Amino acid sequence: MSAAPLIAIRPVEPADAGQIAAIYAHHVLHGTATFDTDPPGVEQWHEKIGQCLGRQWPFLVALDEAGTILGYAYATQFRDRPAYAHACEDSIYVRSDRTGQGVGRALLAALVAAAAARGFTQMLAVIGGGEPGSVALHGRLGFRHAGRMEKVGRKFGQWLDTVYMQRALGDEAPADRPEPNRKDEP
Repeated sequence: MSAAPLIAIRPVEPADAGQIAAIYAHHVLHGTATFDTDPPGVEQWHEKIGQCLGRQWPFLVALDEAGTILGYAYATQFRDRPAYAHACEDSIYVRSDRTGQGVGRALLAALVAAAAARGFTQMLAVIGGGEPGSVALHGRLGFRHAGRMEKVGRKFGQWLDTVYMQRALGDEAPADRPEPNRKDEP
């Protein structure tokens, strides 16, 4: 029996937290794409969703025809300092039984567009474990290799690298875009 097709990608809703928690928990417990070792609970996902919605950062879910979440992707400001306001980091996870079926590609393509519409000009992927599937997915969507940090994580008894990939979004900081507000300005 084949998997149900991807039907829609839509913005996250708070009620999605349970399914998102389950998807991420699988990756925490069985994979090296995340360096988390204990899966966050549903309440923590409610907080993450609220933070993204409150900051107007894109957070998307992919659904099948039954409304089951097949994967999710979100973008957050790369670092908290004001000068990073135009750079974001993506995070994308797909249900373990739906990898390799185009869900990740559809989500990442939609996230790139949503992040550009939000005003981000650069997107960075911080790929734990240097996961080959994630590196390939990002490469297919225009990301280029930007660096590797070797043996920065340890999980499942092995040392893991982190691969950085990056791509430009939209018009790459047009001249008329104001700089972020600095706290030391009057």
